[in-house]
Amino acid sequence: MTLASRLAVVAIASLFATGTAFAQTAAPAAKADMKTDAAATADKKAPKEHSAESLECSKQADAKGLHGKERKKFRSECIKTAKAGGAAAPAADKK
Repeated sequence: MTLASRLAVVAIASLFATGTAFAQTAAPAAKADMKTDAAATADKKAPKEHSAESLECSKQADAKGLHGKERKKFRSECIKTAKAGGAAAPAADKK
């Protein structure tokens, strides 16, 4: 068998093997199931309620004009100190 005929056999075999990948999927779910799925996704997409500490630290970060990594670091430290009992913002102010 020549190289060209071997390649042709491999190509044809791969076409038959990939035919199952394009097979028809299962029938779509009933309308009643779709309603429960929609309700479940609506619950997942509901916005999370933020703690008072988180909101206060966000306001402080906004007042300082922090963005990106600086904001994230500031908020993390601020929330830690607020939960620890200190109501003031962290002393490490780098800008």
